[in-house]
Amino acid sequence: MEFFKHNTQIDFMAQRKWAAGLSILLFLFSLISLSLFGLNWGLDFTGGTQIQLKYHQAADLTDIHHRLEKAGFPEAVVISYGTSKEVLVSLVSKDKNKIQDEKMQSQMVEEVLTVLPGSTLQQANYIGPQVGEEMASKGLLAVIIALLGTMIYIAFRFDMRFAIGSTVALIHDPIIILGIFAFFNIEFNLISLAAVLTVIGYSLNDTIVIFDRVRENFRKMRKTSALVVMNQSINQTLSRTIMTSVLTLTVVLALFFLGGSLLHGFSLALIIGIIVGTYSSIYVAGSLTLMLGLTRQHLIAVPKPEDDRP
Repeated sequence: MEFFKHNTQIDFMAQRKWAAGLSILLFLFSLISLSLFGLNWGLDFTGGTQIQLKYHQAADLTDIHHRLEKAGFPEAVVISYGTSKEVLVSLVSKDKNKIQDEKMQSQMVEEVLTVLPGSTLQQANYIGPQVGEEMASKGLLAVIIALLGTMIYIAFRFDMRFAIGSTVALIHDPIIILGIFAFFNIEFNLISLAAVLTVIGYSLNDTIVIFDRVRENFRKMRKTSALVVMNQSINQTLSRTIMTSVLTLTVVLALFFLGGSLLHGFSLALIIGIIVGTYSSIYVAGSLTLMLGLTRQHLIAVPKPEDDRP
């Protein structure tokens, strides 16, 4: 099955300057959003108390949030958990500067049960701020290691120009995701972090497919410029790229609309990442590789002259 014929001749690289301008604008917008608004860190990173409640009938999330706000928990996050009768309430301490002990946690849980009549406590968990800071640092470390490992692999597998182009594209994608999360004040938790790491792998997969075709075409099209080879390679893999992106996006959209509020951050990050990642594989990784002066000699080893001496 193909969305595009194998011999399509779309001149993608003709728009690379406009695409570079768009990427720079999106990247700057994301950095400005992160610096001005910052990420809305979830309970996994800030620390706090998670209380799982169960009702005999479908829970009214708006009413629950309103009651908690009146009780002095304006930052409470209330979401459905499992079924419509189960609710997960995430709370931070009223005094954020005061370290909670077991007694304070029990008092907080009792206060929540008092203001929410009809609810039954299923489970209560406390996440300390030190644990949250450790999760944030380990999450950042995971992203850095993934980028460095990717760059080293591509440098050995292809060429350093490919490694730089793909690494810039992989930085470009998560920064835009984080910028959108910051601008719209969407909660960023461990599930959202998992989505960002997934996007890095997804975007890399598209980029590697295009780069591998570029190397093959350099062997076949010996007298063709790098610009033409890049265009030809993108056209030859276009059907596969679109098919993969559309099918994956269909599943993620189903998660976004039907998976419940618990998966909204995860699915939204994936939706943004799939769209931006497909774009960056072509216009960031491919264009930057050409800008760095890619030629046939960088991928095809020059044969050594044979020694005819006896």
